Amino acid sequence: MTYIQHPVAEDRPVRIALIGAGWIGKFHAESISRRIPNARLEAITDPVLPAVEELATNLGVTKISTDVEDVLSDPDVDAVLIAAPMRFHSDLIIAAAKAGKDVFCEKPGGRTIKELDGAIAAADEAGVVLRFGFNRRYSTDFAAARKLIDDGAVGTPQLLRSLTRDPGTKAGLSNPERIAPGTIFLETLIHDFDTLNWLNPGALPVKVHAVADALVAPEARAGGLLDTAVVTVIYSNGAIAVAEANFNALYGYDVRGEVFGSAGMVTAGTPQATNATSYTAAGIGSETTRLNIHLFHDAYTEELAHFADDVAARRGYAGAPSAASAVTAPGGVDARNALAVALAAFKSAETGLPVEVSQIADLLPAESAVHLQGAGK
Repeated sequence: MTYIQHPVAEDRPVRIALIGAGWIGKFHAESISRRIPNARLEAITDPVLPAVEELATNLGVTKISTDVEDVLSDPDVDAVLIAAPMRFHSDLIIAAAKAGKDVFCEKPGGRTIKELDGAIAAADEAGVVLRFGFNRRYSTDFAAARKLIDDGAVGTPQLLRSLTRDPGTKAGLSNPERIAPGTIFLETLIHDFDTLNWLNPGALPVKVHAVADALVAPEARAGGLLDTAVVTVIYSNGAIAVAEANFNALYGYDVRGEVFGSAGMVTAGTPQATNATSYTAAGIGSETTRLNIHLFHDAYTEELAHFADDVAARRGYAGAPSAASAVTAPGGVDARNALAVALAAFKSAETGLPVEVSQIADLLPAESAVHLQGAGK
């Protein structure tokens, strides 16, 4: 008698290579190495060798390179984490997909819809996992707010709000002339646009109107700096959303969201570091969070844990999914919808006029509308 071969899942970690050893790349690398049990940091690549060597030494990684082709051709690498500058994102996604590597990419996935479409098409053709770094979905309070919306707590969404105020100092922005035009939309508010899209499930953004200026560093206005912005987004279900951003909040890092609807309201986010509050002769006070990697420490970890789960599932590796897998993972459609709003906002800020999102791209909803309770109340 001959044994029948019975396939079983292979018990092994997801082996991830980091592309880009800047500050966010370093934090992601630490998460993979120290906080995600079913993942391993296999290799690190960055054109700046000292940054790679320092990170590799700290995390015990033996494979390092200044050439991204080394990790793309490495058969021991299952997936790549792209934390390189924005201008390289789409090309890196395409190259990784063609090499058969699953991909997690920081936002945005491209500078234009055409770039992003090319990246998404390459991932689809290769059949690899493609996820994007919209970490607020994994923040405990934002995830709880979405669940409340799914459960009908707000009824039909009517008014939405999302804001990002980056921590600042009395001295203002450091080297504001180095901030590229459009950064506030493409790299900051794009988080808010994804959050608004996600908290209004099934609806599509149809019209955008943005007002923006250099109020923090007016001396850099002539160079194209925009450091303060308010964006109104009209959705296909009639809901009206407002996103706002500023680069210099003296009191800390402030990220909040709110959804008001026919049956109630949900909120998420606070700049407070803890619930501890002091009551003294100086007034009422509390400590605030100063860095995004502190405010969203666990969210950054959970988004990568979810990515590792998805890669493990695609590749047949053993292991139970983490709790993060309950969140709707941001994929290509989500990234495309958020980028379309960001590009429309940038165009609106330049012209002073509302912009139809259809002028930027034809969009599809990333998910079906939830069956809301309390609608019409």
